[in-house]
Amino acid sequence: MSVNAATYTKSGAKATTPVKLDDEVFAQIPENMEQIKLAYTDYLANGRVNLAVSKKRGEVSGGGKKPWKQKGTGRARAGSIRSPIWRGGGITFGPTGEENYTKTISTVAKRTALRQALSLAVKDGRIKVIENFDVKDNKTAEAVKLLGKLDAQKGNVLLAVDNLSAELTRAVRNISNVKLIQSTYANVYDVTNADHIVITKPALEALTAQLGGKK
Repeated sequence: MSVNAATYTKSGAKATTPVKLDDEVFAQIPENMEQIKLAYTDYLANGRVNLAVSKKRGEVSGGGKKPWKQKGTGRARAGSIRSPIWRGGGITFGPTGEENYTKTISTVAKRTALRQALSLAVKDGRIKVIENFDVKDNKTAEAVKLLGKLDAQKGNVLLAVDNLSAELTRAVRNISNVKLIQSTYANVYDVTNADHIVITKPALEALTAQLGGKK
């Protein structure tokens, strides 16, 4: 099976010959989405910030006085208005702020899921390879213009380069729909959510080598 991706020059002109992608990385269409789902949820879980904390019965202010006497009222016994069964009372088995939501999957599973996600992106025509993403004078307007030439200005754009430079980071950081990453840090979450994946040739070579393809 041979897979190709649209190729562009560094000026944004479309090349006549598409780049041939490594089958070991970009031709791994999954039979189901189970591996991708595991890697996707793993990414979200490990990025989750544990901020939710509820108060127990003893931590809610007030409720020190018994609301009514034990016997003779005809009502159920009550020792505090901060009981969990009362409105405004404490929370039973609520979050404490010490929960651990992290998940762990093996590196082999992560790389397998990433190959599958990239293969689906190639199948959908979402991957575009550019010779190099050089922005004139490191201007945001020039970055937007270059993405427009690649027909990748709408939707979520994942821009993968081989080396993050301060100049390129500054040029694209104010483009709300563009996420800039180093290709060796690509993950299933970013690849799956991207409408367009723009990757430079050096970054493509580094990613292919990392995922076990031919150098």
